Amino acid sequence: MPSGSNGLPYNGIVGLFTLVLLTCAALLVLAAEWPRISAKLGSDGRAKRDRKRRKERLSVIDGEGDDDFAASVERDLASLPVIEERDDRTRR
Repeated sequence: MPSGSNGLPYNGIVGLFTLVLLTCAALLVLAAEWPRISAKLGSDGRAKRDRKRRKERLSVIDGEGDDDFAASVERDLASLPVIEERDDRTRR
């Protein structure tokens, strides 16, 4: 059986070389895809998922209560105390 310089058989050297190449390829893909991975799994991704869940719980309310609201605002404005404006020239 032919052996390499360090005493490993030829298939062992090729196997190690293949593992090193596969590891380098995996690291290269991970480095290239890191922005997308961190966006989905990082804190920004978590915030987006939380916001999406909160927005799913929201619902639209019919606007039929506008008349009641307008009447309530008019009542509140009518009950506010009125302060008479003073003429600035009298203070001088």
